[in-house]
Amino acid sequence: MGMLCAVSFNRYGRLYYLDPVDLTPAVGDRVLVPTDDGPEVAECVWAAQWVDDDTSGFPKLAGLATDADLKRDETQRKRKAEAKAAAKKLIREHGLPMKVVAVDHVLDGSGASARTTIYFTAPHRVDFRSLVRDLGATLHCRVELRQLSARDSARVQGGIGSCGRDLCCATFLTDFEPVTIRMAKDQDLPLNPLRISGACGRLMCCLKYEHPLYQSFQASAPAVGARVSTPEGDGRVVAHSVPRDSVVVRLDADGSRCSCSRASVCGPRKAHDAQYNAS
Repeated sequence: MGMLCAVSFNRYGRLYYLDPVDLTPAVGDRVLVPTDDGPEVAECVWAAQWVDDDTSGFPKLAGLATDADLKRDETQRKRKAEAKAAAKKLIREHGLPMKVVAVDHVLDGSGASARTTIYFTAPHRVDFRSLVRDLGATLHCRVELRQLSARDSARVQGGIGSCGRDLCCATFLTDFEPVTIRMAKDQDLPLNPLRISGACGRLMCCLKYEHPLYQSFQASAPAVGARVSTPEGDGRVVAHSVPRDSVVVRLDADGSRCSCSRASVCGPRKAHDAQYNAS
């Protein structure tokens, strides 16, 4: 048991959970988060609270941001915007099929740019050696270019999914797990790329969330078309309703349909055996 708070480097961006130690940051406070390139300024979006989980493995806050830290963060944001504009201009001049997705800066002790990393997407591998040379001469610092995949690009840029909420990859997903078209088939979803693809153009990550539930249901529920006995009478299964944990049965008596829980439906032979054992 310990205390945790959540911070974000960008508004509506991914949340990072840290141990506040002896600090009590409130929502909206600027705090310092330890990173590989030194402490960076982030905004507290979830005040420190006691949680039941073990918090010994979480990183610790480096402190509250001072005026000097805020000024350095503002300078860094301006340098990022300038580098992004310069990169787009030089890409057009070189005629390269590249799209700038994000820019990252690391400042040295004097506040000058020590390294600039530009993330981009492209349909194929691009020879950008001359571009790096021109960017270094324009920005007066060491420049690195890194190509991102479609999923990583969506994670960095963020956006709104078809569900109306922020993209999962940009908020809470830490790793991309494999998603297959089989998962969409098992959930009886239309195999329309526009319906089952995310903002990145790949299969939606959320297809994996409920897939284990569908697998468990299909392993024990009667298949569509199977003959079953229900409390309402004998009939044939015509549909599944996994969220309700039930099956839809068309009754032989009058052709009407009834929705029965998976536990209350059994095959005619099992029903006969149950009746015989009860007698």
